[in-house]
Amino acid sequence: MSKYVRFDWAMKKLLRNKTNAVVLEGLISTLLNKDIKINKFLESESNQEDESDKQNRVDLLTEDTEGNKYIIEVQNANEFAYFQRMLFGTSKLITDYMRRGDSYEKIQKVYSINIVYFNLGKGDDYVYYGCTEFRGIHKNDVLTLSPFQVQRFNCESVSDIFPEYYILKVDGFDKVATSRLEEWISFLKSGDIPECPKAKGLQEAKEIMLYENMSEDEKRSYDKRLEAIAIMNDNIITARGEARLEGRAEGRAEGRAEGRAEGLEEGMKKGEEKGRAEAVSDMAKNMLAKGIPIEQVSEITGIAPSALATYME
Repeated sequence: MSKYVRFDWAMKKLLRNKTNAVVLEGLISTLLNKDIKINKFLESESNQEDESDKQNRVDLLTEDTEGNKYIIEVQNANEFAYFQRMLFGTSKLITDYMRRGDSYEKIQKVYSINIVYFNLGKGDDYVYYGCTEFRGIHKNDVLTLSPFQVQRFNCESVSDIFPEYYILKVDGFDKVATSRLEEWISFLKSGDIPECPKAKGLQEAKEIMLYENMSEDEKRSYDKRLEAIAIMNDNIITARGEARLEGRAEGRAEGRAEGRAEGLEEGMKKGEEKGRAEAVSDMAKNMLAKGIPIEQVSEITGIAPSALATYME
């Protein structure tokens, strides 16, 4: 079986090359269901080449021939605030490329494509899409653009102006690929490409991302990356295991402490109840000794007349 390099490493080393843009064009076109042509690659966090490269994630920033921008990010490790980072990424991109003094209508469309290898949020699907729309709280109608705005902004709806988000939870894909999008999801999960792929970009990926087609320097760099990922995963597994053990130990200690506390509290409660009962009993005896009728003492203390009769024996 052919060995293809990991997609996140390919994004960092191979796919930023304009001559290899067809692979990313295929992914974006398949996801958006329209033909996308990449015009240029822009600076992004993962352009760094030294040992401080982030092991958990890789991002790539590109622009198509219409000026729309795409953030493509691969996230390997769990990050509970990932939704917020998606928002930050699109917001920062918009402000970074908005020149001072420009009209707001010059804000360019941004697509955020997120390939995640952890269980982000709670949901059963493996591809999620998000956009912005404004809906009436009384009539439930969707706010649309005026004819002048449609012509001026060259778009059909309000949601076309705002960033759009795609989340590919590839680990959640567990079926045989039958569509072009599923071929891409399957490749992102397993690293395998069908003999005759139908999805755009995958046929070219068979050549560009084939391990044996890389130079010796590229192979060494890739092997080093795999080693770093293995170490990272070991560290994560170890940390989680130690955390579980510490959690169990703390749980047992807390349980014992809670047990002692509950026992003490229950003993104090019983002591207080016994003390109150003895006090009431003493009060009833004193009242009877002073000649107060049993019925009246029973009414005051709550002790049954039959029980009070025994105090007088």
